[in-house]
Parts: sequence; structure tokens; C-alpha cells
Amino acid sequence: MRLRVKVAAKAGRSAVNGWMGEVLKLSVTAAPEKGKANAAVVELLAGTLKLPKSAVRIVAGTASVWKQIEIEGLEEARIRRLLEA
Repeated sequence: MRLRVKVAAKAGRSAVNGWMGEVLKLSVTAAPEKGKANAAVVELLAGTLKLPKSAVRIVAGTASVWKQIEIEGLEEARIRRLLEA
């Protein structure tokens, strides 16, 4: 499944902040430099979904706040339920 996400880097805490239409809002404490924020996004989503980091990857938008994330190993309905909790 692919997700569109909007990421706020250098936030006070890392969190899944909910849905804005079809876009998932995330915040991470890491700075957007040298891939740190991207790694934090992968770690946050993998941890939230209880998947290995290798199952979550950024496929577009590595240098942008708007990203496309591909998630393997779970059905879309289950992913949405886990991200809404």
C-alpha cells in the first residue's frame, strides 16, 4: 500500500498526528538533514505498525515535507486502523 504523508521535522515529539483527508500527518524530532528525518519517519511508521523497518520505505519526496510511503506486509484496512489509534 502507498500512503501520502506530510512530515513536520524538528517537532517536540515524534507522533502520528492523524489524517488530513487522504494525507497522513506525522511529526518527528529529527532534523531534515542528511536523511535523519526520513529515517525517523520510517522508524515511526514501522514501530506504530509493528513491522520491520525494511517493510516501510519512502518512494518519493525524500527532500520534501510531502512524501509517498510504501508499506508491505499489511492490508490497507489494517494499516488505517493502526494509524488512527
